[in-house]
Amino acid sequence: MVRTQIYLTERQRDALAALAEARGKKQSELIREAIDRLINQSSRTPREAVLQEVAGMWKDRTDLPDFDAIRGEWQRTAS
Repeated sequence: MVRTQIYLTERQRDALAALAEARGKKQSELIREAIDRLINQSSRTPREAVLQEVAGMWKDRTDLPDFDAIRGEWQRTAS
């Protein structure tokens, strides 16, 4: 590994310390994981990046029909 120095805001430092303590990891380990995620996201195709960003965007919607019930109706009528 290569030693690298970074500057964080106080808010970033405090939040990182709290996350590290909660997860039982070192701050440097969390920073490396975050950098790996950024690199992986940047290496995706634009289509993959958009799909990842919108995945689950309707999960908390309450104005949509019950799709499981609709699928059940389709399955009953197809039999």
